Amino acid sequence: MNIKLSKKEDELLQLVGSVSSKLGVSAYVVGGYVRDKLLGKSCKDIDILCVGDGIQLANEVSARLEQNPKVTVFKRFGTAMLQTGGLEVEFVGARKESYSKDSRKPVVKPGTLQDDLNRRDFTVNALAFELQPDGLGDFVDKFGGRKDLENGIIRTPVEPAATFSDDPLRMLRAVRFANQLNFEISEKTLEGIVKSANRIRIISMERVKEEMQKIMACDKPSIGFKLLDSTGLLPYFLPEISKLKGVDTRKGVSHKDNFYHTLEVLDRLSKKSPDIWLRWAALLHDVGKPKTKRFEDAHGWTFHGHEMVGAKMVPPIFKRLKLPMGQPMRFVKKMVMLHLRPIALTKEEATDSAVRRLLFDAGEDIDSLLLLCEADITSKNPEKVKRFLTNYQKVRERIVEVEERDKIRNWQPPISGELIMKAFDIKPSRNVGIIKDAIREAILEGDIPNEFDAAFSLMLKKGSEIGLEPIDQVERLKEQVH
Repeated sequence: MNIKLSKKEDELLQLVGSVSSKLGVSAYVVGGYVRDKLLGKSCKDIDILCVGDGIQLANEVSARLEQNPKVTVFKRFGTAMLQTGGLEVEFVGARKESYSKDSRKPVVKPGTLQDDLNRRDFTVNALAFELQPDGLGDFVDKFGGRKDLENGIIRTPVEPAATFSDDPLRMLRAVRFANQLNFEISEKTLEGIVKSANRIRIISMERVKEEMQKIMACDKPSIGFKLLDSTGLLPYFLPEISKLKGVDTRKGVSHKDNFYHTLEVLDRLSKKSPDIWLRWAALLHDVGKPKTKRFEDAHGWTFHGHEMVGAKMVPPIFKRLKLPMGQPMRFVKKMVMLHLRPIALTKEEATDSAVRRLLFDAGEDIDSLLLLCEADITSKNPEKVKRFLTNYQKVRERIVEVEERDKIRNWQPPISGELIMKAFDIKPSRNVGIIKDAIREAILEGDIPNEFDAAFSLMLKKGSEIGLEPIDQVERLKEQVH
């Protein structure tokens, strides 16, 4: 069987085979490593199955490696791990598992090779090679996984109901593998997911998040989300996306299906950016539409303010999915809030003021925002798309032009609150904010240039208008600061 191994992989597997032979135990390389090698893909994670004491095998292998790498033991799971030559190798003793109905944590007992392969999630992950002193030995395929691999099929090795009841996370893994490998889930396995979907509730959100992140990182994430929808899994952890689905018609007027539109935007964005958080922004950009949908006789279906409603929905979604609540969440929230702004500029002559405000609000994330908005142009009318993209390119050019001239991106107004307080000898107060706002608005509107002297003069003028007197040495203060 044509398996290409690097020199380091070949040497390692020969060593494991030699050591296991001397210990009088059988050892196999199993799972994802075998699958990926048969697909011609590289893989740095190697799982070694020992019909015996896997931890002892790991320690003996480590002792014979030149670097004598540290062996990390996980006694609770009966596993051991070591790293060598850029490879991460996990050793585990063959085992059989039994589950209680309300937990995915199994009761584990020592088992045979067949017991261990029976507990694998899918046939393509239940493939193995026996290890011999000279490397790879007999190929083990108890469930037809090689044929499934050739035909691009995800199928459980035993009854789907038993596989998914034991460990409901496998339902998400089926979707993820289908998405990553561009495989199809077998009809029987798909039916098993549909019947067992409610079992996903016993899985921690941390584990759900891990699978979701892997789906989001796929070349075409829509494959995964369509499967999550059709199997009934999606509402259990992302009901907001499920609610985007469907088309309403009133007085002969329909709106587009926002679920499929969202997935189209996500795929278009994913072709241009690997940024996982920008992809999340694409997924959530229209999440506020169900709450804002209205029918108006004069305009048809409207979703006024959906960007603001959607932005407010981002934090609770991130919190529920155990996604990071710091900068990633703030970035996604900002993208959802601003996603209509660049597109709005294509519908009319973009003024310098509008461009400056967009640059100010988007800051360093302007380029990401533009990618998102470009992906959001999904009309089925090619002429309309062409017109949009032409206008959009003009907006991009205007943004570059205004940014080069006015330096608004990541802009901080030239007059600080501290300087205002010193100039008028006042403490923190509402008046400081009034003056700062007046300076910011004047620069964004183009009433004054983005320069210190002009801003300082406006500070004094605005202070006078609200009844503030500058200190006697205000000019000296100006020279000291500037």
